[in-house]
Amino acid sequence: MSDLGLGIDAGGTQTRWALADAAGAIVAEGSVAGMSATQMGSTAGRDAVRGIFAMLATQVLAAGRPVRVCAGLTGFDGVSTQAAQMLAEALKLAPSSVGMRNDVEIAYLDSFAPGEGYLVYAGTGSIAAFIDADGQFHRAGGRGVTLDDGGGGFWIAREAMRHIWRLEDEQPGVWQQSAMARAVFAQVGGSDWSLSRQFIYGQDRGAIGRLALAVAASADTDPVARDILERAGGELARIALALVGRHGARPIALGGRAAHLHPLIAQSMRAALPAELSMEQRHMLAHHAAARIALHSHH
Repeated sequence: MSDLGLGIDAGGTQTRWALADAAGAIVAEGSVAGMSATQMGSTAGRDAVRGIFAMLATQVLAAGRPVRVCAGLTGFDGVSTQAAQMLAEALKLAPSSVGMRNDVEIAYLDSFAPGEGYLVYAGTGSIAAFIDADGQFHRAGGRGVTLDDGGGGFWIAREAMRHIWRLEDEQPGVWQQSAMARAVFAQVGGSDWSLSRQFIYGQDRGAIGRLALAVAASADTDPVARDILERAGGELARIALALVGRHGARPIALGGRAAHLHPLIAQSMRAALPAELSMEQRHMLAHHAAARIALHSHH
């Protein structure tokens, strides 16, 4: 078999991997649990990352042995080498064979050549990215779900939960009349506050972000869910316009799993952008892009 490149897209919800051959064809792919670079700041977090890399290595090596790796890691600042060393150890590769970037950089390069356009990426969180012609990375948003990340999956879930519990404060039991609340509580496991509290405060951000699926599923029958998704599109337009204001008009690509939750998100984002700006929604497979980058870049 020809040389294989391993691409990894590690986000809050899941970590996806793909192996590509020299021609760029994807020969195998899979997924393990989600992770983030911020976990590298604590012993427990590092242990969790090590465990995820071990599971990933087991899957990958059963499919083929990569010669080079390009890994996109959410929250990666480009400074720490610890995660790359851990990954190299798990795959039994030299550290020099493993390149690590921010996951958004890989998604950008999958959509545009440097200097060409702006990527708005909505996953668990949200960010707008621009890599200029000199290879410099510029961003708007992407500050993390505690601070902002408007329009991402976590934000959508939090807005829904906030609305539901504010109404419950005023009229206990009124949730039963709301399609969105019924869908959310079905996913949480019940309508008791203790279950919501455990869900929001006892789980990782990716698991909370997946609650956005329940919001999207109820949008066609629940006006509150509809409003949340429309506001999500407005939030994504805001970060796109921040980059347009700083770097000039360029085409905009919208990607990420949250962006595809419901057509309302892209529609309301489009409506919030000036008509002369082109916007295209794309299905992005960042782990495929990373696998191809792995073989064609020398770290």
